[in-house]
Amino acid sequence: MLRINNLTDYAIRLILSLARRKEGKRVSTAEIQKEMLIPPALARRIVADLARANFILTFPGRDGGLVLSRPAREINLRQIVEHFEGKFFISDCLVDGGDCPFDNNCPVRFRWTRLQSQIIRELEQISFEDLAKDSLSINNLIPVSVS
Repeated sequence: MLRINNLTDYAIRLILSLARRKEGKRVSTAEIQKEMLIPPALARRIVADLARANFILTFPGRDGGLVLSRPAREINLRQIVEHFEGKFFISDCLVDGGDCPFDNNCPVRFRWTRLQSQIIRELEQISFEDLAKDSLSINNLIPVSVS
C-alpha cells in the first residue's frame, strides 16, 4: 500500500498551519504543535528539516517564531512529500535501472507509468494556499485567523 510516513504527515500539517495565517505572520512552534497535534520531539526535528530545505524561516527570541520562506501558493504537496519521502515511484520497475525482465514491453509497466504521472501531477497542483483555503471551511480543523 502507498502511504506517507508520520514525519511527512506532520510536516504537511506544520506547513498548512503557517499557510493558514497572514503572509509573514510569525507563529511559535509550540502553538503549531498544539493546533496540529504534532509531538514536541518531532516538531523540533521537522522545523529544523524544513528550515534547512528553505520551506520555512525561523526567528529566535521573544518575538520569534516560524514563517513560510515563500508564499503558500509556491509550495505544493509534491515538494514536501518528496523532501521527506524521496522521489516517488509506484513500482520498482519505474526506478532508473529497475530490474524488469520485460523492460518497456510490459503492459503493466506502461500503466504504472501513467498512474505515477497522474499522482505526481496531482501532488504538484495542490498548493498550500489551496489547502489553507479549503481547511478554513472544514469543521475538523481548528479555525485560525488568516488576517
